[in-house]
Formats: sequence, C-alpha cells, structure tokens
Amino acid sequence: MILIGNGIVITQDINNPIINNGAIAIKENLIIEVGDYEILKAKYKDYEFIDAKGKVIMPGLINTHHHIYSAFARGMDAKEEPAENFNQILERLWWKLDKKLTLEDTKYSAYTTYIDCIKNGVTTVFDHHASPMSITGSLFTIGDVAKELGIRTSLCYEVSDRDGYKITDEGINENVNFIKHANKDSSDMIKGLFGLHASFTLSNKTLEKCAEEIQGLNLGFHIHAAEGISDLHESLKSSGKRVIERLHDFNILGEKTLAVHCVHINDREMELLKYTNTNVVNNPESNMGNAVGCSPVLEMINKGINIGMGTDGYTSDMFESMKVFPIIQRHNRCHPSVAFNETFKLLFENNRNITNRFFNKDLGILKEGAYGDVIIVDYNPLTPMNASNINGHMLFGFTGRSVITTIINGKIVMKNRELVNIDEEKIFADSRKIAQKLWDQM
Repeated sequence: MILIGNGIVITQDINNPIINNGAIAIKENLIIEVGDYEILKAKYKDYEFIDAKGKVIMPGLINTHHHIYSAFARGMDAKEEPAENFNQILERLWWKLDKKLTLEDTKYSAYTTYIDCIKNGVTTVFDHHASPMSITGSLFTIGDVAKELGIRTSLCYEVSDRDGYKITDEGINENVNFIKHANKDSSDMIKGLFGLHASFTLSNKTLEKCAEEIQGLNLGFHIHAAEGISDLHESLKSSGKRVIERLHDFNILGEKTLAVHCVHINDREMELLKYTNTNVVNNPESNMGNAVGCSPVLEMINKGINIGMGTDGYTSDMFESMKVFPIIQRHNRCHPSVAFNETFKLLFENNRNITNRFFNKDLGILKEGAYGDVIIVDYNPLTPMNASNINGHMLFGFTGRSVITTIINGKIVMKNRELVNIDEEKIFADSRKIAQKLWDQM
C-alpha cells in the first residue's frame, strides 16, 4: 500500500487533468484514489508514503515499439562503409548484429534496455525481437528478465524469410509458444504478439502460414509496415499491391495488430487501416535517423486512425521522442504551428488506447481502477503551470533523466534514481564483457 503525494499531479484524465497539491493512493497493484494531498494523507496514514516534495507526479510512460536486441550496437564499430540507404543499414548493421546474438546476449540486452526504460519513466514496453541463430527460448528469456525487474511488457519474435525457411518456422513456433504461455499468465504483466519483420522479407507462403498459426490465439501481429521505400517497391513488384493492401489481403491487419512506421502509404491504405481498426506506431527519431521519410501522421489522425508513439530502439526515452515528433512534422510541412496537440495525443491518449486492447486495466492514466504505474519527475515550473499549459511544460521542460521515482504495478522499482533490489552496477559490468565478446565476432 503506497501513497505518493505532496506534488503536482498530472493525471492524463481529461475529467481531472491537474491537481496542484495532489496525491495517489495505491492498494496492491491498483490506484484506489486520486485527490488532494492533505485529505488523502489523513485518510491513508498507514500507507507507505513517498514524498514528491513539490515535484510532478504522473502516469508511467508507454513505448509501443522497441528493439531490445539492438542494445549492443551502442558504440559498436560495424567495420562497414557508411550506409547510403535504409536497406544498407539493415544489411550492414542490424542483420549482422542479430545473427550473432546468443540467449545470453539477449538476456543482457533485455536487462540493460529495461533498466534504461525504468530510469526514463517507461513502465510498459512493446518489444519486437530478432536473433535468427538463437530463436528458441529468446522470448521466454526476455520475459523472465521483465518479470525479475518488474516491468510490464509485450513481446514478439520477428518472423522473416531472409535466413531460410527452417529459421522462418522456428520464429513462427517461438511466437506461438510464447503467446500461449503469456495467455496463461494471470499477472497481466506480460503479453505476446505475433512478430513479423516486414512485407519485403515475407513470402506469400509465410504470410499465409502465419495467418493460419495465429488462429485461436486472440491476438494480432507486430510488423514494420512501409518503413522504407524499398518495402513499397518490393510489394508492388512482387504482388502489384502496396504494402498495407498486401497485408490486408493476408488478414494481417486488425484491432490487435501494430503496423509500425507507415511512412510510405497513401489515402487508400489509410482507409484500410481505419476500416480494420489497426493500430499504427510512429517512431520519429528512428525515421529521421534512417532517413526513410516523414510518416503522414497528421493525415492518419484526421482519418481517425489510432496512431501511437514508440522509439524503434533508437532510445528508451519517450520524452525525447515527444520532443522530436513535432519537429519532423513541422519540418516536413514547412509550417511552424502544426503537430503540437497531436504530440500528446500520440504519446498519452493513443498509446493508452493501444495498451487497452491488450491489458485488462487502464494504463497511462491516474484514476481509480487503473494500474498503479506512476512516476515522479523532477520538474519545478519556472512559470505558472495549469490545465491549459501542461503540454507546453512537458514538451520544453521534461526529460527522461528527470524521472526520479518509478512505480510499476504498485511496486517501487526505482526511488530517488536508485533501482530497488536490482544490482545495476553488476548487470552493466557483466553486460560490457558480454558485449565486447560479441563485438569481437563482428
């Protein structure tokens, strides 16, 4: 039982957006009351008290597309000529790295990435994994780390034909086995999705098989869709259809599917995404870094498509992605006044809508009955902060490293920047040794 109070509460609840001196009461893993600090302090005097000391209390953040497997690329010399296009980035970096990953590499990639998420206030992570020479057990390995660290997560393995049909089948089996495992887990802390890499690395035969294998699992797919222009070109060449049209014809789209990126799509494809109630995930920093283009997010929002925000492994800091999203949209449109409100719709409202399709209780909001995922941000506003200007304060004042306390599912996992019952120093020391061993093989 925890009471977090004596701070500025940003609830992300439109009915009660800000409480200047507020508090949150959590019993077991659920929020039981949100309100005035003095009233709740007197009412819940037996609860463990966390004093926010005037700082900001808000919901834990949600990342709807991450890549744990990419962790060991940080600082690595790929020993290749610089890439000139997106396909070369895949071939010279990611498709070389993922083939070297062992289960131990995957384990420590998960440890370090999830710790980074916790320290940046991210309490729910949708991950998309790849380790083609070490597939079986990889999702279970990541899931065990998530359970140990106490972070909420959704996992999948990216099925692809690029390494042969034997590996394709192994990836399909890992997805199916993990989804069945997660479906039996009553904690509501771990979920499975059916991972697919992208249209251009998946044959008709494989898409048909995946659509068959997912029957009865009550879940959808997690797939990169029209991220690079080559995905579109390959789809047109092989099928005469655009990417979203091809995926629709193989029953890949739907309300429990994440179509990630959707940079190179047209109005017809947007209509299909809307018609099928498919979730889209935008990753602004990754799109800029890979030079694949700017996703037509504003057009998708206008059509009523539920589009959230992720990092694509570029970072674990959702506040950082929040800052970049309006910049790329404004730069693309050569208009300085677009994409402000949409930034927060993606990060808070739509990411919450996505999680609500998979988890049993509300996430990303502070209200009675929601899961107790709460963070404290070290932010002391230099100008007045109220319901009408909260977003401006967040955009220009918040960073992931400003998060000082993270509570997930009613448990304190970080307090005053110190992880609770987690030996961060040892984990990172071990990770450096394991990463060096992998680098030596590259």
